[in-house]
Amino acid sequence: MKNHPFHLVDKSPWPITGSVGSMTLTSGTVLWFNKNNMLLMTMGMMIILLTMLQWWRDTVREATFQGMHTMKVTKSMKMGMILFITSEIMLFISMFWAFFHSSLSPNMEIGLQWPPTNIKSLNPMNIPLLNTMVLLSSGMSMTWAHNSLINKNYSQTIQSLTITIMLGMYFTMLQMMEYYETSFSIADSIYGSTFFMSTGFHGIHVIVGTMFIMVSTLRIMKLQMSNKHHLGFEASAWYWHFVDVVWLFLYLSIYWWGN
Repeated sequence: MKNHPFHLVDKSPWPITGSVGSMTLTSGTVLWFNKNNMLLMTMGMMIILLTMLQWWRDTVREATFQGMHTMKVTKSMKMGMILFITSEIMLFISMFWAFFHSSLSPNMEIGLQWPPTNIKSLNPMNIPLLNTMVLLSSGMSMTWAHNSLINKNYSQTIQSLTITIMLGMYFTMLQMMEYYETSFSIADSIYGSTFFMSTGFHGIHVIVGTMFIMVSTLRIMKLQMSNKHHLGFEASAWYWHFVDVVWLFLYLSIYWWGN
């Protein structure tokens, strides 16, 4: 028993297994780059995936069945999500900084021009524009899902979330196609580095956001969220809108203006 509204987390093995998995993955990646051996990297990925599944399973249990997520805890978790998204914004700002620093004043090594000499940039009116439409549409369906959940219309909530997941997966497939068709690689001067780092990190965020929404959908289908208490869904919606906005800046800067 306790006489306060805060959540004191029970002892958990997952921070330890997560750190072991991170170290294994990092060491394995170095081994893959240098020795072309993927065994240790695969082991690290498996440890991290298992840690994620079981840690988040425990979090869902605390929220749904144990009643640990009181109003005070919910408020602090919302603030944590806001700070996390802020840190992600800083990450992308650093990538935009590198891009504009190199493109506004191209040096001699890349031919004093942007895009650099012998690099054929992508047409912003093809797949990039379609991807922009896909992500904007997914933002609309996510807002539809939020409004449906608040109005207790759970069937429409699940329908709109399913549409959002399908659009997120479609975006990822289109980006894979785009990467496959590019005539340059991440090793092709600062242009290749900034292009693939920024769009690739965004692509990872889309995959993570899609998984986030999948989990929220499953929990809503199991009636684990209500119109009053849906912190997990709200966090996934914030994250997805953040991904949308970052893509708009990426499209305008790297694909359109940088072309």
